[in-house]
Amino acid sequence: MPELMKRRSKKSGLPPGTLVHIGEKKTGETKVTVIDYSETEFREQQFDAIEQCFLFKDTPSVTWINVDGLHNVEYIQKLGDCYGFHPLVLEDILNTDQRPKTEDFGEYLYIVLKMLHDGESAETVTEQISLILGRNFVVSFQEGIEGDVFNPIRERLRTAKGRIRGMGADYLAYSLIDAIVDNYFVVLEKMGERIEDLEEELVQTPLAGTLQELYHLKREMIFLRKAVWPLREVINSLGRAESPLISESTRIYLRDIYDHTIQVIDAIETSRDMLTGMLDIYLSSMSNRMNEVMKFLTIIGTIFIPLTFIAGVYGMNFEHMPELKWRWGYFGLWGVMAGIAVFMLLYFKRKRWL
Repeated sequence: MPELMKRRSKKSGLPPGTLVHIGEKKTGETKVTVIDYSETEFREQQFDAIEQCFLFKDTPSVTWINVDGLHNVEYIQKLGDCYGFHPLVLEDILNTDQRPKTEDFGEYLYIVLKMLHDGESAETVTEQISLILGRNFVVSFQEGIEGDVFNPIRERLRTAKGRIRGMGADYLAYSLIDAIVDNYFVVLEKMGERIEDLEEELVQTPLAGTLQELYHLKREMIFLRKAVWPLREVINSLGRAESPLISESTRIYLRDIYDHTIQVIDAIETSRDMLTGMLDIYLSSMSNRMNEVMKFLTIIGTIFIPLTFIAGVYGMNFEHMPELKWRWGYFGLWGVMAGIAVFMLLYFKRKRWL
């Protein structure tokens, strides 16, 4: 289960702009891939050294640089120096606990998003994606979690399907954002199936594990809400921004993403309400089961109170007891005790306590 707040203690006391990676440490190498394209040309390469992608800086075509893995701070520093990114932008890229946001630096836009993955144990994993949109380039930074949601975009670029090869860098940035938002629906659909299964289990046979699964779903919903709610403001800002980096034709598509974001937020709020109601149902169900158990034990105890009293009286070892020498005393006592038990059961049934 991911942390609600990642550790920032390593940055305590350091000056602003100090590049320190905050997030899960990766042991593999940082992967740098470059896709450079125009309407008629296409190149895709993976580089071992970050300096190799600097050759695409001044090309007239559109360049997409994808950096997968933020633990190599030197790579981020060199790339920032080459493209003139502000030190505070590089600092935010390395801090993987950023809130989704957008910042306009004139020559480029800095955008922070959250990409969702399905974890190994069916739980949702959140990964921070940082996008930098320039006049003819897009640089994306991923934390290094295996896989992403950008493969359909790569395939469209390779096969020249759709209008993406004939559009600018702003349309590429829109396509990346759109892929991230569309994946929210996929994650929410799978989570909805888990909620339905849990609801069915809750109604039929609620167990101790049901509460644990309910807790995990509520916690995941907190992460989804944290990732999606600020995104509405980000998309709205991009659609209304007066930056020359975003063309008017692309703003129309951004408004479409805004509508999708609202739908995702509505779905998250609905799921949260359902989980809250399910928790109340679970607690009520467990309370009712406990009441039934206590009711059964109380009835048994109430029946045995007079029987225990009679058995206790006749269990006293006094020599001169009235019924002690009576031939049918033992069977008579059993009859009295059985009669009392039957009478109390009938009384409880009449009162509808049984």
